[in-house]
Amino acid sequence: LDGRRTLHVRLHGWRKGVPRGIASRQVFSILQRAGVRRILSEAGVGSLNHLLDPGDLIVPDDFVDMTTNRAGEGVLGDHLLIMREAVCSDERAALLEAARRLAPDRRLFARGVYVVTEGPRFESPAEVRFLRTLGDIVGQSFSPEVWLARDIGACYAGIYLVVNYGEGVVQEWSHDVLRSLFHDDARLMGSIVLEALASLAEEGACRCRELRKPTLLG
Repeated sequence: LDGRRTLHVRLHGWRKGVPRGIASRQVFSILQRAGVRRILSEAGVGSLNHLLDPGDLIVPDDFVDMTTNRAGEGVLGDHLLIMREAVCSDERAALLEAARRLAPDRRLFARGVYVVTEGPRFESPAEVRFLRTLGDIVGQSFSPEVWLARDIGACYAGIYLVVNYGEGVVQEWSHDVLRSLFHDDARLMGSIVLEALASLAEEGACRCRELRKPTLLG
């Protein structure tokens, strides 16, 4: 991409039947060995906030990890990972700029909290009522990726397409709408990520590297 080597990977891994946390660590082990310094992601999410509708775009700036089966060591495991600024500010700005240029008529939200759930099922109405007190969007594709990126010394940010309402938010969601959004907007989401990546310097002015400290243990 503009003379720079890039990788495209499935952050959930490439093998079926592998637990999500293990699969993510396998992927990030490869990224670390390849010397990757910048990671941009895209995916579909559900809306927890009544202001967010299917078709909207959002670039979150924080997260809450509600997963139960993804714990474990990082790839390197020899650093304290400070999540004060969980998402790279440079990469968020690049994604927002690319989205505004490529999707000027699309509603774009410049911040929000991503609540990460275990999956693979969707959330119940009672769970959604609880999760709405924590964040704005819900999905299964932000953690452990966001902290594994910091573990390997890389920056991380993502742009997400709202594809459904959480149960009890605004109205019942349609599987047909979800499916069509995934299909019809795939090219747009990829284009936003590629344009944002091309605009980023290899080393930015963000604080991501400063938030990775040597461990005090062992």
